[in-house]
Amino acid sequence: MQRRDLLKLGAAAGVSAPLLAQASNLPKSGAPGPAGMTTGLTLANLRGDGNAAPRLAVKTEKGILDVAAAAKASGHKVPRDTDDLIENGEKQLKACVTAALASKRAGLFTAEKDARFAPAIVNPRKIICIGLNYRRHAKEINLPEPKAPPIFNKFNNALTYHQATVPTKGLPNDHFDYEVELVIVMGKRAVAVSEDKALDYVFGYATGNDFSERASQMITSQWTAGKTSDGFAPLGPYVVCADLVGNPNALKLETTVNGELRQSSNTSDFIFNTQQIISYCSKLFPLEPGDIIYTGTPEGVVLGMAKEKQVWLKPGDKVVTTIEKLGALEITVG
Repeated sequence: MQRRDLLKLGAAAGVSAPLLAQASNLPKSGAPGPAGMTTGLTLANLRGDGNAAPRLAVKTEKGILDVAAAAKASGHKVPRDTDDLIENGEKQLKACVTAALASKRAGLFTAEKDARFAPAIVNPRKIICIGLNYRRHAKEINLPEPKAPPIFNKFNNALTYHQATVPTKGLPNDHFDYEVELVIVMGKRAVAVSEDKALDYVFGYATGNDFSERASQMITSQWTAGKTSDGFAPLGPYVVCADLVGNPNALKLETTVNGELRQSSNTSDFIFNTQQIISYCSKLFPLEPGDIIYTGTPEGVVLGMAKEKQVWLKPGDKVVTTIEKLGALEITVG
């Protein structure tokens, strides 16, 4: 559809000029981005009722678009969720979004505050985590900067969503901590890629919280014990396509606990930047479409405070992790 035709259609439907401009600037349906990946969209998954599978959503100026509902109304074929989109392509997604923005049909859009988000990626093959990756964080916990990225992992049971409650009761220890982290979402298979080509393999980025229980984490040199209990990998609310983010190594990131600022830094303080992380990991094991990489946290965690000042997270605490261009991810400690 040409821009002038869309403007005529929208005017007849009573759609505002800013929304028409947004719709007309969407990349054409099926048009490939870098390496054939989707561009220009801020994506999410929505929770259904009961055991219903999560479904794809797109953030727009009119609100959060329920893509499944929009596709049912317009007849377009669309991916079921972000995982399907990354794995199998966008199909007619952008045409569906354009049609929804020009439509007067009720029930397609939800205000962001009312949306029931699911994890931004539903079922990744791998959840990779990089430890000790900010210079000032290494300094605050009195550890030397690593010579190579320290790698550990979480499992899919740890994934949770924006505005979720993270369960902590019944775990063997109670030193709960927050970690705001830039999360890389891989877009295509990467094996032994060079640093200068690494970003060509990225689908997008998301806000993450590497929720941790420090006592269990520190029992051995392997950190997984304190890192992958249920709900310990909040992710979202959005996956933002890489082209909308630009340089991932220059993003502001923050954490607040009950409204108090705890972390405030920038990914420019990375020890190993995004390209180095992807290249390094891809030389050890294949990175697959939809794999996610938590890239480490900056200074300001409870673990880095003097022992007499350490107050661990407790039930009822609200933790908000925010990354520039990616949005705010809120969880409540349960």
